[in-house]
Amino acid sequence: MINATKNLEGNSTKLIDYDINPPHITKYMGSKKQILEFVIQGIQDSYLGGYVCDLFAGSAAIAGALRNSAPVFSNDIQNYSSFLANTYLSDYRWDENPKILAEVIEKATERANRFFDAFPNLSFSYEQAIPLEKFQKTEKEQQELVFYDFSQFDYHLFTKYYSGTYWSYNQCVWIDALRAVADDYKHTAYYYPIISSLMFAMSYNSQSTGHYAQYRDPNTIESMNDIRIYRQKEILPYFQRKFEELQQVLGRNSFEHKVTALDYLDCLDLIEPNTTVYADPPYCFVHYSRFYHAIETLVRYDYPDVKYKGRYRTDRHQSPFCIRTKVKKAFEEMFHKIKFKEANLVLSYSNTGMISLDDLQQVAELTFGNTYTIEVRSLDYLHSTMGRKEDKNREVEEWLLLARMSN
Repeated sequence: MINATKNLEGNSTKLIDYDINPPHITKYMGSKKQILEFVIQGIQDSYLGGYVCDLFAGSAAIAGALRNSAPVFSNDIQNYSSFLANTYLSDYRWDENPKILAEVIEKATERANRFFDAFPNLSFSYEQAIPLEKFQKTEKEQQELVFYDFSQFDYHLFTKYYSGTYWSYNQCVWIDALRAVADDYKHTAYYYPIISSLMFAMSYNSQSTGHYAQYRDPNTIESMNDIRIYRQKEILPYFQRKFEELQQVLGRNSFEHKVTALDYLDCLDLIEPNTTVYADPPYCFVHYSRFYHAIETLVRYDYPDVKYKGRYRTDRHQSPFCIRTKVKKAFEEMFHKIKFKEANLVLSYSNTGMISLDDLQQVAELTFGNTYTIEVRSLDYLHSTMGRKEDKNREVEEWLLLARMSN
């Protein structure tokens, strides 16, 4: 844990302790984990003593870092983010059920075995000697299970929708089995680490490049061999490893944290006096609902309508921050709400964004006016693009814009 103080002229010193290395749960584009110290220093220097509202929480890294340090209000319009935040922020009493992990594994194993036994004709091999054409055929046969009738089992969403895509049939059966067991614990604190551990297992068993925008096709021997590595992995060991880590790291928590899944403007309507808002909106034209639709479906488990090769949800959220004609107004509306609430703002943005840094600073200065002090900080770092062939890491200038009430 790192201790740091905030010294704003005329204000008493406020203290935030934070965890620089919160448990990692899922691969995530735009995660602030690499530059957490830079971000939290900005929060510390703007902290008003009340809630820290993470307005676009995403992977909930801020909740993970501040979980034992300050009351956190974690928000994101994507439901999966609320599960990640609740995982970090819940109050755990592991000693009340020391056999929880063994229970979950036993229940999931029984469910998975019943499913496999019910469909003995569905068997897909990924042995080393398989030729490319047979490998392609095996993938295609699984993808066509979207037309198969699995309705005798109440939990079959991933097996039906995603077999042979990001995951194999076997992996999907285990995803469904663990998701079913999670619901047995829905009204307990264990619910969230079960789901998050499953997200981790899905992330590291998926044959895609770290997100779920597209799954890869085995068009060559090289791509086939790489995909096979992931097809031969197993969901359960990854799940177990992450759950054990969460048990070891996450414990009692006495703060009254809040978690919501709202539009950013609706969330700002709910913030209390003395809130410090941390805003990390999307920077570019790609919508996070495209990259993480699969884990959104995992937490909602609602058998949605899906379309296109990626099997995207048809109700995906479209952020105004990802649309060039709407981004300026989106910032103006956000700044107005924060000013109206007399909150402080710490905004993350980048020189790769949909609006230039100079224009963004100008919007902030005009909107907040002379009742706020605007400060800009910058940091150069390598940003991962999550597997783009020609551009796996990109040098970016990360900005923190601090808007603090003047004394």
